Amino acid sequence: MYLSGALPRTTSAVDSLWLHQGDVIRAYAENHRETPDLALELPTGTGKTLPGLLIGEWVRREDEGPVIYATPTKQLARQVAATAAREGVPAALLIGTARDWAPADEAFVEGGEAIGITTYSSIFNSRPKLPEARLLIFDDAHAGEQFVGNEYAITIRRHDDEGAYLHVLDALKPFLSPLLIQRLEGEPDPGAHHQVRLILPGVNQPALAGLDAALAGLPQPHSYKLAMVRSGLGACAVYLSYGGIQIRPMVPPTYDNRVFARSRQRVYLSATLGSGGELERAFGRQTILRMPLPTKTPPRSGRRLFVFPDLVEGGDAVGLTKRIIGLTDKALVLSQQTVANAEALAVELAGEGVPVMGKRDLEQSGLESFAEAPTGVLGLANRYDGLDLPGDSCRIVVLSGKPDAVGLQEQFLSERADSNAALAERVRTRIVQGAGRCTRGPNDFAVVIVLGPDIMKYFSRTENLKALEPELQAEVEFGWVNSKAAEPDEVVENVEMFLEHASDWRKLGEPMVAEFRQDAIKVEAPGADALGKAAAPEVEAWQLAFGGDWIGASEKLQQAVPLVGPEATRGYRGLLLYLAGVWLHLGAQDETQRSRARELVRQAALAAKRGTWLKEMPELPGADEAPPAPEDIAAVNSVVARLRGQLRVKQIKSDLSEMQDALNQDEASRYERGLTALGSFLGAEASKPKGQGRCDSAWCWGVAMWMTIEAKSEEDSNGLLPLKDVRQANTQLDQLAADRGSDHPPAGSPAVILADKSSVDPQHAPVANSNVYLASTVVVREIASDVAAVWTDLLSTAAGIASESDQKQHVRSVMADNGCLPSQVIDRLTQHRIRPVS
Repeated sequence: MYLSGALPRTTSAVDSLWLHQGDVIRAYAENHRETPDLALELPTGTGKTLPGLLIGEWVRREDEGPVIYATPTKQLARQVAATAAREGVPAALLIGTARDWAPADEAFVEGGEAIGITTYSSIFNSRPKLPEARLLIFDDAHAGEQFVGNEYAITIRRHDDEGAYLHVLDALKPFLSPLLIQRLEGEPDPGAHHQVRLILPGVNQPALAGLDAALAGLPQPHSYKLAMVRSGLGACAVYLSYGGIQIRPMVPPTYDNRVFARSRQRVYLSATLGSGGELERAFGRQTILRMPLPTKTPPRSGRRLFVFPDLVEGGDAVGLTKRIIGLTDKALVLSQQTVANAEALAVELAGEGVPVMGKRDLEQSGLESFAEAPTGVLGLANRYDGLDLPGDSCRIVVLSGKPDAVGLQEQFLSERADSNAALAERVRTRIVQGAGRCTRGPNDFAVVIVLGPDIMKYFSRTENLKALEPELQAEVEFGWVNSKAAEPDEVVENVEMFLEHASDWRKLGEPMVAEFRQDAIKVEAPGADALGKAAAPEVEAWQLAFGGDWIGASEKLQQAVPLVGPEATRGYRGLLLYLAGVWLHLGAQDETQRSRARELVRQAALAAKRGTWLKEMPELPGADEAPPAPEDIAAVNSVVARLRGQLRVKQIKSDLSEMQDALNQDEASRYERGLTALGSFLGAEASKPKGQGRCDSAWCWGVAMWMTIEAKSEEDSNGLLPLKDVRQANTQLDQLAADRGSDHPPAGSPAVILADKSSVDPQHAPVANSNVYLASTVVVREIASDVAAVWTDLLSTAAGIASESDQKQHVRSVMADNGCLPSQVIDRLTQHRIRPVS
């Protein structure tokens, strides 16, 4: 091989290995030939494929058994096969349906005469046709959750197959309230359309049998996915939204896969190793040994110029992005939206006459058709890996939106379970991978356009920036500084200078990046170490649950709980406690175990202090009703008093309609009235405080909880909230306390700033009090939609209940089931604290 001159020479082979590639191969050969699960770190753009192939070829030549090299996609598998041919490595391409594989190729792979190059899906299916291997190599293993987890997930998108969606929804009705069923079956409204519900079907055995029967009636490809999880369906989680249904275990049961589990060794080629247990959870392995780069000096990556159009003066981020793309008329657009939306954005960004390509073009013609085209914009959804566009093939990448909700499980963890820490490594890796699609070697250079307020806010948070490698930190900070409050023409001039990559860039740009690099130090994200320690018991717990050992599964999760003790992982700890409680209940043999199960669920509620989703989950049999939060009691009493008074149904319905209309427009005074009406319908004493510099609306639930809301309808054109707005929010609750003759507001009361496009400058964020949050008007509209549904239901159901206590119970149930109790509303509006995590 390269290290011994044993590989046959070809005229197209690379001249030699890079230093770090040789070091990785040597370290494997000397220390890790028998390590069952080994992750090798090879950062984006530094060449993972060739070391992986050479390791595989060396093992193959040792006559120790078949070697399989797996990639996430067919397109990437073809790239690997081409590399193997170029370097003289015997390989056979085994992709697509197994019945189309050449028998000779299968024989060569099984006999150890060639490396089998395939896709993850050829391994992770209910009846894999590949041989049991001596060595399995997984390329782009950092994307494992997306490509392994999906193979164990039944995903039904309403837009693609509404019949299948409604068929399964019908089987889920025993888990849902009548009002929620009505909303899910009706026309979409903002509240029901957005939220993801968690259902654990194992708690209701008759309903579980009905769900199994409903899924068994679905056609392909759902029937294939059902075969992967049917034996452990009771251990799966169901994620339900208006737009889709996903049924899967959180950790895939790969232990039951013949090809994967019986391989003597599994090697994971990863752009980042991380410390949060992401690889273990993605591949369902309790322990994966990580081998960092042996070299002390990391390999040099290509240069990236980051541009943040949402920070630039003028407020036309899309227009500026289109201007920048127009400099080359060639760009790759990556988005976590649907395929249709990603391709629509590509159309919007492409200049007149510039061809637009999408997923179908990639599948039919390969990436080469785009890479070799003189112009074009390629729009892809959720494709952050396996796209190599070096040199002049493409110089511009657009990252549209924060990639934190690829699938309903991720959306639930991110938006409902306060478990962003568990997704941090995954999100960071996708962003790093996406940014590196056009810098595949040390001499490459490319513009990375960060488009959209959510991904801009991601980069504004210090803890996210510090978790990046120092070189990337420097590039991001350079881009942030040169985008903030800059004029569009100035930004375009900077991009032109960078794309020329001549003396002006070397004199003016590189020294500034180098200066940022000197101060950059990588700091692991909060909670990463805790999540890494918890990975092994979590993986074992899911294996036991999938096999029906509920007691053992609960015990393992209880072992994981203390390990995720930091504040950053509090929401995730609540989720683990709840699962441990439910699993113990399912396996309980006596009242002692059932009592312990109920105690675990109570602990989950305490840990998940912002656990809105927990209020939607059914109580375990025999559980004492959890005491409601004081603010929830105040709200329910207020709503019941209104219902028991002289109801003017037409007027209330008119007020609800006006409230929603007011919150769907931008005129400031009308919006303020809409906020106050919303607070009133939530059972608060709501008003617009008098005086200059006061909040737009204040909501008070007695002396239990207050909240101030300030809507920024006239945001700065550079996309950043002024420092004065942050300082003003710091004082709103104290001013409200003075109005009400109190020394201070109730403990835990939040101040919320509503701003759709704005972020907070990292330099100003530490000024914010710890109870000041940034939220979107979209969330307010969703809450308003939920409130309208709740009141419409209560007007027809609660008014007829004679007993006041029964009425309160009913009102509390309806409000809780639709996320409208004050504790839930506060949770929904306080997802994004402005002050950085310590």
